[in-house]
Amino acid sequence: MSNRIILLAHGSSDKHWCQTFEKLAQPTLDAVSGSKIAYMELASPSLDDVIAEEASAGFTSFTIVPLFLAAGRHLRKDVPAMVRGLESTHNVEIQLAPPIGESPEIGNAIRDAVVSHLGTDTG
Repeated sequence: MSNRIILLAHGSSDKHWCQTFEKLAQPTLDAVSGSKIAYMELASPSLDDVIAEEASAGFTSFTIVPLFLAAGRHLRKDVPAMVRGLESTHNVEIQLAPPIGESPEIGNAIRDAVVSHLGTDTG
């Protein structure tokens, strides 16, 4: 079966925070067949829940795209450890992509949002 994409957000017990990330993720979820959002902690569905569900449906290959602006401790240590455990537990292969904030397009999107909000141009 094909590779599944999982958008990984940190997670929060604040429902408004989760709704914001779900809204940001929706265009990708709509465009990338079978993609899912998961949370590292404090919210549902957890990364473990998503991997378990997809593995039980026969998927064995995953790419996790962290919705983080930079690779801090979570992405350098915690998430790779989670990935190793999930690979072992569910007998799957998981590739961890760089954090989305490393994409040059994100910087441009932030610029465009700020310019739009301020009602100014970049010149």
